[in-house]
Amino acid sequence: MPNNHANYLTIEEIIALPTFQDVAISEDGRRVAYVKSTTDWDNNTYPQHVWIYDKHTDKNYPLTIGENESTQPCWSPDGQTLAFLSTAGEGDKKTKQIFIQTDEETAAIQISHAEHNIDYFKWAPDGKGLFFTAKRPEPDKLKSRSDMYGEFSYVDQDFHYNALYFLDLDKGKQHAKVLDMLPKDLREAADENGEDNKDKAITPLTESLDRYIYYFDISPDSRKIVFSSAPTPRFTDLLSQETYLLDLETNEFVKLDISPLQAGPVLFSYDGSKICYSRLTQKKIYANVMLEIYDLKVKQVKQLPLNIDENISPVRWTKNGIHITWLERTNYMTGLIAEDGTLTPLFDSSDIVVTYPAITTDGKHAAYVKATSQAAAEVYLDNKQLTKQYKLYEGKTKSKKEIISWKTEDGLEIEGILSKPADYDDSKTYPLVLAVHGGPTGISLATPTTNRYQPIEQFIEKGFVVLEPNYRGSAGYGEAFRSANFRKLGLGDYQDIISGVDFLVDSKVADPEKVGILGWSQGGYISAFCATYSDRFKAVSVGAGISNWMTYYVNTDITHFTRYYLGDTPWNDEEIYRKTSPMTYINNASTPTLIQHGEKDPRVPVPNAYELYRGLKDVGVETELVIFKDMLHGSDKPGIHRAILKQNLDWFAHHILDEEPDGDRVY
Repeated sequence: MPNNHANYLTIEEIIALPTFQDVAISEDGRRVAYVKSTTDWDNNTYPQHVWIYDKHTDKNYPLTIGENESTQPCWSPDGQTLAFLSTAGEGDKKTKQIFIQTDEETAAIQISHAEHNIDYFKWAPDGKGLFFTAKRPEPDKLKSRSDMYGEFSYVDQDFHYNALYFLDLDKGKQHAKVLDMLPKDLREAADENGEDNKDKAITPLTESLDRYIYYFDISPDSRKIVFSSAPTPRFTDLLSQETYLLDLETNEFVKLDISPLQAGPVLFSYDGSKICYSRLTQKKIYANVMLEIYDLKVKQVKQLPLNIDENISPVRWTKNGIHITWLERTNYMTGLIAEDGTLTPLFDSSDIVVTYPAITTDGKHAAYVKATSQAAAEVYLDNKQLTKQYKLYEGKTKSKKEIISWKTEDGLEIEGILSKPADYDDSKTYPLVLAVHGGPTGISLATPTTNRYQPIEQFIEKGFVVLEPNYRGSAGYGEAFRSANFRKLGLGDYQDIISGVDFLVDSKVADPEKVGILGWSQGGYISAFCATYSDRFKAVSVGAGISNWMTYYVNTDITHFTRYYLGDTPWNDEEIYRKTSPMTYINNASTPTLIQHGEKDPRVPVPNAYELYRGLKDVGVETELVIFKDMLHGSDKPGIHRAILKQNLDWFAHHILDEEPDGDRVY
């Protein structure tokens, strides 16, 4: 059945595809900076480097190379200086600091010397400095406790707060200039004696507040800061935020009377008289995120009348309106909205995925990453393509992707991405693999595959068709659809999955005797549920999946997630936890199941994997468990991604196509 003449991307080529993010545009629209992530097989890393495109030369060049990585590019208000984050220091004293570069011919210089990693920063609109967030210094009492007794922490009591800081540009540059003139031994002596004045460049702004800051913005006159913050860094406090206005001249904090359900950036208007922010419409994590404006003079909230039944995120408040992004089914959209609710999309297309958009204050120039069903993600400036990732696909066969839809037993319409071989023959039926996204508020798109957990193109080359279902709870289809899995996890998901299988079987696309399913995170949970609840599948792979909601509830770092979707705690409603857990149906299991899990996963802790593995073993079902050492909820190592992809490909090829494993067995 496979096309032996086809030349699809290999697992290694998929992993090696570069990705683009963090696009920044200079105010004159002349230059674009972006982060390009590549694959370093030798060091088993994905190094990130800032690249710059200059319209005058029509060339792209890297800001850093090799091990000296760079991220978060941000142009100064006059567009002449680029600030970015890079690593400074040696050994275990390495931290992320702010560097600046003025032009291609001048070396970048480090201007910050913060005690801890700088997480995020923005330029002051007057160009005199930069504001950033970083972890607060550890309290003296914790330091002395550690010195006396050793390291330990009180759960839900010992918090690591962050704070806002101001970095004076001239002082930071002067410090860099002084150190640049000294040899290493004198630099170290200057550091120890405090003669370098490095601390004078940084001013703490919110260290006195026991708040965890998520988003902030600076007024156009650089005199005020607005920031959203939670009482602790815990995920459970995300929906209990407070928004403050800080007067930088008086150091006074004013709490604004706006919703605590903050869900995204907070921005000043271009004249500084108002702020806008996104917030949930109700205290549910699957609720819509709407856009509001708060007038700082009259102290009133205004909800923008938008006909968008999806989550909205503001990017920048320009003179032409608020630049926003939102999902529309399988399209990532971006546009400008006026205060009267008039929306002007920046693209008129039903086949587009625009991410990391950046726009100038006058609204005349925009840069972004864009992909379509026919084109891989590239960086653009005003519709001009700046990167050339498409060349990596030249001479390669690509699967045919189409968006299909079907109805479930309870009447929901489900969409999915169906990938077929380039030489698809509609007179044949094909083995089918379902590749299920995580979330559940994730989404599968009809763009060229870059998945590093599910070997979609390699399945196609083997002769499969692949269905990626956007099951109930997925983003892009409105609030009612996102909440349709409330108290229906597993059971509702199974309806969506199996009705999609039946649709393809009835359409003479899929062979009902050769169906498999795999997924990661929430997709892994759905795969685990299918493995124990049903005998419709010949092979299953569970990646970082939940096997028992009670086990998950008491171990995960996002306990509130379970309460929001199941409606209560396991102590108050044991039945809902029982009927939605794969382990409940373990005695019915019969499908060979591969389990892949990170050893140090905080989101879906590894006991979930061991519980499923032991249950399947005890009832006599073929199963293999792979624990990836030190891995969290996902991997940042190409070697691990290679193993995950190959294990999955071999597992399904063996159990569905009856292929014998080759000498390079990893499953």
